[in-house]
Amino acid sequence: MSNRFVSILMGSDSDLPIVQNAIDVLKDFGIRVEVKVTSAHRTPEDTHNFVTDAENRGCGVFICAAGLAAHLAGAVAAITTKPVIGIPVDCGPLNGVDALYSTVMMPGGIPVATVAIGKAGAKNAGFLAAQILAVSDEELSARVKEQRREAADAVRAKDKALQAKLAG
Repeated sequence: MSNRFVSILMGSDSDLPIVQNAIDVLKDFGIRVEVKVTSAHRTPEDTHNFVTDAENRGCGVFICAAGLAAHLAGAVAAITTKPVIGIPVDCGPLNGVDALYSTVMMPGGIPVATVAIGKAGAKNAGFLAAQILAVSDEELSARVKEQRREAADAVRAKDKALQAKLAG
C-alpha cells in the first residue's frame, strides 16, 4: 500500500463523535488518518496552511465535517485539487439540513463529494475515501472488495435467520 493518507478536518471538536465513524472505517482498511480541528471562518490561514502542508506530505483525500454554515469542505476544495468529501454534521435548529445545503452547493469547477448528514455520512465518507485511494492501489482495492463481500454475506445471514424465524 502506498504511503498516502487521508486528512480529516472538522470545524469543532464536538464533531468528533460523528467523524469517529470515518476514522474507524479508514483504520479498518489500514489507511493512515490525520485529524485536525480548524475553521473556514475563524482560522482560515491555519486551514490553508494545514491543507497545503498535508497535500505536500502525500495526502490523497480530504474529508471535512462541519455543521451549520458548513463552509469547511468548500474552503478546502478551493485550496486543493485533491478529492474533498464533505460530511454535513447534524446539529443546530435544522438538524444538519443547512449543513447539507452549504456542503453540496458548490460552484462549477470546485467539486465537493457530499455524503449523507451525520454518522451514516461519516461512515460513507470513510468508504468513499478508501475507494478513491484504491483506484491506484491494488492491495487496498482487494480489501475494499472483500469488505463489500463481507457486508453482502452479513445481509444474507440476517435474511436466512429471519426466514428460519418466520418458518418456525
